[in-house]
Amino acid sequence: MWYRELIEVRSQHLNRLYFVKLGGSLITDKSKPYTPRINIIKQLADEVKKGILKKDKLIIGHGGGSFPHVSASKYKTHLGFIDYKSREGMTIVHLDATRLNMIIVEELVKKKISVFPIHPSSISLSKNSEIKKMFVDSIKTLLEYNIIPVVYGDVGIDLEKGCCILSTEEIFRFLALELKKYYKPFIVMCELVDGVYTKDPLRNLDAELIPEISKYNIDDVRKYLSSSYGVDVTGGMKHKVEKLYELAQHDINSVITSCMKKGNLEKILKGEKVDGTFIRY
Repeated sequence: MWYRELIEVRSQHLNRLYFVKLGGSLITDKSKPYTPRINIIKQLADEVKKGILKKDKLIIGHGGGSFPHVSASKYKTHLGFIDYKSREGMTIVHLDATRLNMIIVEELVKKKISVFPIHPSSISLSKNSEIKKMFVDSIKTLLEYNIIPVVYGDVGIDLEKGCCILSTEEIFRFLALELKKYYKPFIVMCELVDGVYTKDPLRNLDAELIPEISKYNIDDVRKYLSSSYGVDVTGGMKHKVEKLYELAQHDINSVITSCMKKGNLEKILKGEKVDGTFIRY
């Protein structure tokens, strides 16, 4: 199981690098534009403070939820420069994403956690919504200084379309592959629900949790996946699983779990077991 992997890595005296994504549906109310769940954000900041061990490294990322997804949907930013309002939309989407990022950073700072916001659009170039270049040295240096970089789903500068949406999963994908030269990455997806289900568990009482995704069942799992509840221009759970399974093929494993359950994030950072879906190759 995934928590045994964490223990094994520590026994080998390797530096674990956690990538923790705070899902947009978790930290905002996606049914109400521009509505953060402040109590949840405070809870998660407290669990990061209590859970992270000194010898481990951490990068925090977060989704956009009811902030940039609203404006991105309005301007169809994921399609690129499609009309005269696209350039205006690019700026507004970035501002909306930054607004939520500042809320997250502020709550982490209140817990006296050393963090620093990183704007993905300012350090990367993409092509057809896939990051091709990123200035990673700044993030690597922050980690060496024991400062936690805080990235987020953002608008991107796209060499093909003009602009695109950079999901947190895509940002994690690029960073994890780059930083695995120096650390042992492990991805933690903090969501509303316990993991990946056979149906949307928010709408179907008979939905069953899938405890593990691997090469043995990925084709079956793809049949179950659907887009997130609410406005989401990044592709929902299907997008998450595809990006995480791609990383698993590079020996970077992950877990999707509910962080509505108080203490789950703290437990994961300490290498303890929680319910969820483990993704490996």
